[in-house]
Amino acid sequence: MPKILGISAFYHDSAAALLDGSEIVAAAQEERFTRKRHDAAFPRHAVEYCLAQGGVKLSDLEAVVFYDKPFLKFERLIETYLAFAPRGLRSFRLALPVWAREKLFQREVLRKELQPLGGDFDWSRRLLFTEHHLSHAAAAFYPSPFERALILTMDGVGEWATTSAALGEGQRLEILREIHFPHSLGLFYSAFTYYTGFRVNSGEYKLMGLAPYGEPKYAGTIRERLIDVKPDGSFRLDMDYFQYCTGLTMTNRRFADLFGAPPRRPEEPLTQFHKDMAASAQAVLEDVVLRLVGALQKETGARNLCLGGGVALNCVANGRLLREGAWDGLWIQPAAGDAGCAVGAALAVHHLYLRQPRGAPSDRMRGGYLGPAFSQVEVEGRLRAAGARFEVLEESALVDAAAESLLAQKALGWFQGRMEFGPRALGARSILADPRSPDMQSILNLKVKRRESFRPFAPAVTAEDAPAWFDLPVDSPYMLLVADVLRPEIPAVTHVDNSARIQTVRREDNPLFHALLRAFQKRTGCPVLVNTSFNVRGEPIVCTPEDAYRCFMGTGIDALAIGNCFLRKEDQPAAPAHDHAATFTPD
Repeated sequence: MPKILGISAFYHDSAAALLDGSEIVAAAQEERFTRKRHDAAFPRHAVEYCLAQGGVKLSDLEAVVFYDKPFLKFERLIETYLAFAPRGLRSFRLALPVWAREKLFQREVLRKELQPLGGDFDWSRRLLFTEHHLSHAAAAFYPSPFERALILTMDGVGEWATTSAALGEGQRLEILREIHFPHSLGLFYSAFTYYTGFRVNSGEYKLMGLAPYGEPKYAGTIRERLIDVKPDGSFRLDMDYFQYCTGLTMTNRRFADLFGAPPRRPEEPLTQFHKDMAASAQAVLEDVVLRLVGALQKETGARNLCLGGGVALNCVANGRLLREGAWDGLWIQPAAGDAGCAVGAALAVHHLYLRQPRGAPSDRMRGGYLGPAFSQVEVEGRLRAAGARFEVLEESALVDAAAESLLAQKALGWFQGRMEFGPRALGARSILADPRSPDMQSILNLKVKRRESFRPFAPAVTAEDAPAWFDLPVDSPYMLLVADVLRPEIPAVTHVDNSARIQTVRREDNPLFHALLRAFQKRTGCPVLVNTSFNVRGEPIVCTPEDAYRCFMGTGIDALAIGNCFLRKEDQPAAPAHDHAATFTPD
């Protein structure tokens, strides 16, 4: 079977993925190895990991495929600056040298980066490029469990497309229509992310989390002045209020004047105004998405829906699609942002260029567990080298020790098996806690994660028990759906609007995590745990045992289960006071 390496790089969230036939063998983001959040550099470490995991070298590959087409992107850059000239000269002067040096001649850049990995490779025939939205669509459809589906991709911008609709059937995938830059739902939402003081391309989920604290008081103004939405869901933005085409900020003074306040500076207090702005932007986004998919479903007759692109990480909008749409099935690529395009680009080449059959549809993302794992021998050796003190337990004893720790209201680091691919921790690199505690949300935010107090935590629940605790009629293995909480016993994972972003855990996907949930349920009657990513604010999710130990020692995490090793904070050697969060730039 052909082996294909997919690569996304040079903008944000660089990643690599390896296919063996239609099987996704490995996938990882570069940030996990370099410890630089949203690392945009060539994903050398991720590539090396994928090749090692697959036991292949460069010469064994049928193709290496890059996730977009640089010349088309450069064409958009030049045409945009010409259309808005003389505005944007400063931005143009900053961008052009980078393009000339790094991005425009990417074939040569990729060859130089990959060649040291060894083996003969026909660069003229086997180095390929896909279009950005085709990569997203392929990542959303081909790993899905559907034979036929509508595919909606929504993001900031690829080459020209910002929103695209496609139809997938078997191994075929056809782009039906597109909305082009500068009219973009992703950039629309990022503009409000910037305006409310959060970082673009990383703070959009904060805007989503802030929205339930406000009222959509400005939604009418947004619809009247900023975005013109047609009955079929297509839309245009009034670019008189946005500056991302030519400037170094997302919005301009006219935008600020419209709402009567300047953009909030990072770390300034959040007021009710900012909460209402977040609620308004979220409401408009959801309405546009619902209108889009409704019209497309009517046109295509599709009964299943796949979502890709960064906007597909808006799990509140996804929850509304599930509740209000007439879909037989909904599947969202867990790495829906640009990192997932490494998977999509490889799949597009496999099925569309090489015309390889798809096989029986199934969830080919394997629970998202596609990153590195470490043997017990490796874990023990690395922990000893770091000076850690631990006990080695049989699996059942480890689960019991972890459950007792959670019962004692301790924050538990949980490092098991292969690392997750995508932005969510799914029980492989997680921090876990008791959801029944009314104080746990603030404890984790302030003492462990070191992040804003308003941000909610997600519940992990056994799939078989989920319907009794959440108003969710389907599985949600990738933590990409929001639904109402049905019971009052779990305040630590219940947001201010009585909702939660849910991960359902099946025994066959993650048997050890499922066993821990069961052990906690046996002690408490509650099959739910707080599940948040194993990192602090501004840090990528931990990748190695050393990363986990540093985070454990530098934060308020009380206990750590890593492989079969169990560590208690009070047993560790005294170390100089170290604020782990200070190592990383706040997101």
